[in-house]
Amino acid sequence: MTVRDMSTSTLEPWTGNHWWDIQSWLPSHVDNMVPFAFIIYADKMWLSSHGTVKGYPVVAHCANLPVHVRNGEQYGSGCIVGWLLIVPELAKEEGKTGYANFKCVIWHTAFFQLLEKVAELSKVGYLHECYDKVLCWLFPLVLILSANYEELCVMTLIRGTKSKCPCLFCLVPLEQLWDLKKTYEMRTTEQHKRVLALFKEKKTVGEKKLKSLRLHPVKNAFWSVEHSEPEQAASFEPLHSLHGGMGGKHIHGELRIVVSELGRDSKTCLEAQVSAFPHWQGLAHFDTVIHITFSDGNKMRDLTRQCFYASLNILTPMMSQAGYQLLHMISSYLQLDTLIGLDVHTEKTLGMIKDELLIFRDELKDNWNFPKAHLWKHVTRDIQSKGVVRNYSAWPNEKMHGPLKDAYQDHSNGKDTAGQILHVDHHRLATKLIQARINAENECVNDATDDDKDHNTVLEGNAKLSAPQQTHSLSDVENTNQNDQAFDGFHQKLETFLNTCLLTYGFPLDKWIQLQGTHTIQEYRYLKVQYASMVDWEVTMNYLRCNPSFHGRPRYDGTLIQLLETKTAFVQLIFMFTCKVAVFEDTFQFALVQLLTAGTGVHRLNQDLQLVQVKAVSRAASIFIPVKSIIRGTLLYLDLSHHGKFLVVEHTDGDMFLRMREWIQTRPQAWLPGSDHMALQRWKSQ
Repeated sequence: MTVRDMSTSTLEPWTGNHWWDIQSWLPSHVDNMVPFAFIIYADKMWLSSHGTVKGYPVVAHCANLPVHVRNGEQYGSGCIVGWLLIVPELAKEEGKTGYANFKCVIWHTAFFQLLEKVAELSKVGYLHECYDKVLCWLFPLVLILSANYEELCVMTLIRGTKSKCPCLFCLVPLEQLWDLKKTYEMRTTEQHKRVLALFKEKKTVGEKKLKSLRLHPVKNAFWSVEHSEPEQAASFEPLHSLHGGMGGKHIHGELRIVVSELGRDSKTCLEAQVSAFPHWQGLAHFDTVIHITFSDGNKMRDLTRQCFYASLNILTPMMSQAGYQLLHMISSYLQLDTLIGLDVHTEKTLGMIKDELLIFRDELKDNWNFPKAHLWKHVTRDIQSKGVVRNYSAWPNEKMHGPLKDAYQDHSNGKDTAGQILHVDHHRLATKLIQARINAENECVNDATDDDKDHNTVLEGNAKLSAPQQTHSLSDVENTNQNDQAFDGFHQKLETFLNTCLLTYGFPLDKWIQLQGTHTIQEYRYLKVQYASMVDWEVTMNYLRCNPSFHGRPRYDGTLIQLLETKTAFVQLIFMFTCKVAVFEDTFQFALVQLLTAGTGVHRLNQDLQLVQVKAVSRAASIFIPVKSIIRGTLLYLDLSHHGKFLVVEHTDGDMFLRMREWIQTRPQAWLPGSDHMALQRWKSQ
């Protein structure tokens, strides 16, 4: 079942428009005609530690399988189907058109060997009994090509970054790559075939036309497979185009230059503030920024997010106008990164991407005119055509590089590498891949501690308290925390809270509940909160801490709570506990929290950089809340330029981003991040 109407959600490749078109093209005289679609990944890699031997693995995924299966690491996930020959880079031939054409001929001739059987069956199909015992005619095709820009140039046979039309998808002139507002003629397979036929018929005329389109005079291997046009299959690849490309190589590189120009103190300050960035699940943490040496796209994604907030008090308009302008770009980049990475898209979210692209365009026109910036222009087309970007992300395949390097080291003699590695025991290679993934996740400090076990937990609704501590009397709690105003009158405030709160639990009270100083409570320092994601409506988990020493530093996470029936609010956890009341048999879960309110004064920083700022009330005004009122966790970054205020980090995940859009729309106008007409209209439209 496919989805043509984009007013509904887009997720898997079969919900996209291109799948619908392919089904329409298949023969209709036989029942159960089904596209058997492949996602092909190919990318060269260094196999030897000293950087002299390259490999070129080709990985295939079945697009008919759900994304969690084909991007997983068990049966149904990606499979290495072959290795391509690497044509050596010769200095004396570098830059010569003839040698570039020769390399393309070699690549496509070699790739055809992998596609030969697929090409044959794509024309006639083949009968196959599927898992549900239904006989289907399967027609194999290449639906998606997943690779970085340089590899896609070879796959689509365009001439790359130095040509006058370097876009993979359209004929935008080189000098107009920054202008994401303009639309140009799209590249097509038929266009390339016509020009190549003209070249073979009359070389001088055809060569001129090929040059104008910036195409190589080479037959494309993908033309042999029905419904596998490379211009359609080539896709926006977020790991290289966003995190390792625009965000990692370009934006982070520019950030290092700008901060370095401000001097040693600014560099030291930035690194200290990034190092002190709050811990959060799934978010890598860093101790250095200026001298980062790794090229992991996922880590560069996390670093860009953290550097943005850590730079706000350094790259001010007074300190560096160029730096402040760079913050504008990073702000828009993060908006696009989060939007593009959503796991489900609708017409509304696609419209949000298009609107933000126009804002991002205004930041690009100065010194940001290169192909990877322009590729963003076509991301909504890809999503509508082939589903969300995780369908064509290189991330599931990049993690294979480590085990493949090990296979080269352990199972080859350094000669005839491709043939030897292909004969490696696939069970051992699969084991290496799984272990590599486990090791990679263990590198990231993401709350994976012994406290995460479900033993000694207390569950209520969507929340589960864990990591129990020793029991305390109310008097002990006050005495132990007498230097913290949040615990002033803890005993009396809890008594008042119980007498007003228990009615909302449905517990009738015949008389006022009185608590003695000897009344005991059980402290907890770990909380799991389940919530339905606004992105895909699936149940998601947050792991929250309320711990004076988590990995050697205090950690008191923020949360979004249901304060009143129609009002939500941000709070910061101070103390989590359970208590029993003598007149009832139930155990109640509560948390002492510091309330955060949206400031009534709007700073220019909010307007310019699309930030949401909340202000902490006095700790002496701390309140109790039922744990079950917590909606989800929130990452709060202390605003170093404004005392007692925090910035809501909305780019931790798609759900947080969409919730903030909804939250902003329900605030009074003074609470919006900006007061000028254009800014308000932009935020209201989202």
